[in-house]
Amino acid sequence: MARLNVNPTRMELKKLKARLNTAVRGHKLLKDKSDEMIRRFTVMARENLALRREVEGELSRIMREFQVARSVTPAYRAEAAFALPSVAVQAECETASVMGLDVPKIALSASGKGGLPYAYFEITSEADYSVEKVSELLPKLVRLAEVEKSVRMLADEIERNKRRVNALEYVMIPQLEETIAYIREKLSENERAALVRIMKVKGKSAT
Repeated sequence: MARLNVNPTRMELKKLKARLNTAVRGHKLLKDKSDEMIRRFTVMARENLALRREVEGELSRIMREFQVARSVTPAYRAEAAFALPSVAVQAECETASVMGLDVPKIALSASGKGGLPYAYFEITSEADYSVEKVSELLPKLVRLAEVEKSVRMLADEIERNKRRVNALEYVMIPQLEETIAYIREKLSENERAALVRIMKVKGKSAT
């Protein structure tokens, strides 16, 4: 490890010791933060996996029912029935903090009369099931998107934090320690050289 290019003085030694103490404290804080972020990431990743399985399973059932409805309903009637939805949904996007990282937070609000967007006699009951289940599934879909994005952002932040920890642990701290050892050695050499000079001066004075 290459040491820092500094003058071997007591002032520099004091500065480097302060930098080393700061680097060691920073390394510990970043390491603790990294451990907590990994714990949060694990929890959110499990939630993401469970949500995805649930959403995909429900979507598969809904699509099967919808296909049955389409198979027994003329295409023009099905298109007309679903052309004008009875409910308008708005998404309000905000952010929440997870270990100092701003992750998306989405809130849904619905407006409209609700109910089915068509008359009962126009479409079969399979379509009723599909519409009701899709309405119930929408908050889960939004939550899934929110969690997936948060997990990806957290994974990127964990990687960045890991690089900072490694830079401190394997580059900066060893470099500071080596430089401090070098300065101490140089100062000791200077002290010994000064002591030898003093002894020589005293020896000459005694003669």
